[in-house]
Amino acid sequence: MPKSVLKDLAKCKHPQSRKTLALARKMKKIDKREKKKIGHAVKANIVGKKLAWFSEHLEDRTEPLTPKEFESLINEYLSRFDEELEQIKLVQSINKQRINQHASRQASIKITLEKEVNDFNGGGIELPNLCDAKEFSQFQQWDGNAQSIQHLKLLFISRKRLQSDGESQSEINHEEMVQE
Repeated sequence: MPKSVLKDLAKCKHPQSRKTLALARKMKKIDKREKKKIGHAVKANIVGKKLAWFSEHLEDRTEPLTPKEFESLINEYLSRFDEELEQIKLVQSINKQRINQHASRQASIKITLEKEVNDFNGGGIELPNLCDAKEFSQFQQWDGNAQSIQHLKLLFISRKRLQSDGESQSEINHEEMVQE
């Protein structure tokens, strides 16, 4: 809360006065604005972590991905927690007293993976189109900052879309070979 609003509120004598009610509305408005900023920051942070993972796995690449390569990269992304889940199962299998150890982490991983797999198989995961040369170069130039995500063009990439793009690209390649 701004200090000036709190000082003005302390000066008010009656809780139902017009001045007190106006200051209360002002405080609510400021609170809502702050909560909205925090919500946007959290979302940008989550998307930033996802894009950072893809950026790490594409550091040494110079040309855009084919749809099949992009699909396999997304499948690799979806299996990023496999090793951690195996470690949790190993710890739980060693001793029966430790069966609930790391259960909350395991549950959060399973929920996250279930949501991401459903998104990829359904409507799509929000990612830049790494099959397009222009967007791929923009993504390569991205500095990894969560605030600069807004400059990237993010699309919903689904398995069905990648498979249909791969089929259309293979048909184009086949037609080019026939013409030669």
